[in-house]
Amino acid sequence: MEPTIILERRVAGLNQRMLAAFVAQAAREVGLAGAVTVMVTGNREMRRLNFRFRGKDQSTDVLSFPAPGFASGFAGDIAICLDIAARNARTLNHSTAEEVQVLVLHGILHLAGYDHEGDQGEMAKTEDDLRKRLALPSGLIKRNTVKRRMRSSRSQT
Repeated sequence: MEPTIILERRVAGLNQRMLAAFVAQAAREVGLAGAVTVMVTGNREMRRLNFRFRGKDQSTDVLSFPAPGFASGFAGDIAICLDIAARNARTLNHSTAEEVQVLVLHGILHLAGYDHEGDQGEMAKTEDDLRKRLALPSGLIKRNTVKRRMRSSRSQT
């Protein structure tokens, strides 16, 4: 099934057709069955969604909403915050389009049932392998793990 792409904000170097092709490829690589909807939006909408569904009153880079079990042919929704993606891309020296793809891959893994908060590194390894196959820069879990280690080592000195 063809992904649905909602670009509330323009992404330099990425259009709906290109993002739909990437979503389809990433879903195939993960083995995710069913349609996926991806929305690229701004801080205000992401903050609203994060508060409504997770009780956190702040924006975040990516949210995944797996479809309920009775929703045949639909895998779920992914929301991406373009403001955070653009900031991360500048910090990490790659394009915003690549960062959006990194976040989409992360979201697709969540839709496929992966959960990095309690899986002993399984999602991180899968994300890293897929990121390399899809020619993407550093994955979300990997860079967050590095940041936590850096903060921890600074606090110990």
